[in-house]
Amino acid sequence: VGGGNHYVDIFADEEDRVWVGVHFGSRGLGHKTATHFLKAAGGKDGMDVSPTVIDEKSAIGQDYLAGMHLAGRYAYAGREAVARHVAREILHAKILEEVHNHHNFAWREKHNGEEYWVVRKGATPAFPGQKGSRQALFSTIHGAGRIMSRTAAKGKFIKVGNKRIRQDGLVRHDEMMKWLRDRHIVLRGGDLDEAPQAYRRLPDVLAAHAGTIRVLHTLHPIGVAMAGRDIVDPYKD
Repeated sequence: VGGGNHYVDIFADEEDRVWVGVHFGSRGLGHKTATHFLKAAGGKDGMDVSPTVIDEKSAIGQDYLAGMHLAGRYAYAGREAVARHVAREILHAKILEEVHNHHNFAWREKHNGEEYWVVRKGATPAFPGQKGSRQALFSTIHGAGRIMSRTAAKGKFIKVGNKRIRQDGLVRHDEMMKWLRDRHIVLRGGDLDEAPQAYRRLPDVLAAHAGTIRVLHTLHPIGVAMAGRDIVDPYKD
């Protein structure tokens, strides 16, 4: 599953049905695949650099697409294995429905009569039958989104002379735990950089995107399992 914002959660919906939710992707396989082809194409990594464009019909383009789809299938299988294990082996429950979706992926699609590669970073498909918005290329949000960075939430070490001193962040541990207790949520693992206070509230997010989605169920967490603060994960993002 990995670190960062990846999780295995147990939820309850508005009818007290239990859902198992997992959030992780292709992990090291996907990261190394993307890094390899970015370097091979002469590109650079970073949020503020120009995108690297390659011809989909070229050898490197075909190889990249094969690698991307392999990583997507790997992520799909991993999520399915973890969710099924929790449902069957831990909860001893019968699975009634399964929902999968990708993000940080590219899809070949037709929009306005033209074929495009649509890259959704931090977004996921929401096609017309799902009330997708044409202006958003039938896409919708992947998550609620942060209101502060990991460093702002958790704090950081600063150097004062020859010493490294911990500078507190905007979220305290006791505040995070009280927030969870008040909502009857059990947390295992996790750290301040992924505290609820670091994220936007769900009702606000759903209201802002009302034109692209139709809400079928609202899930409330009961139990949350995340990597602990002592876990070093190079692929947590």
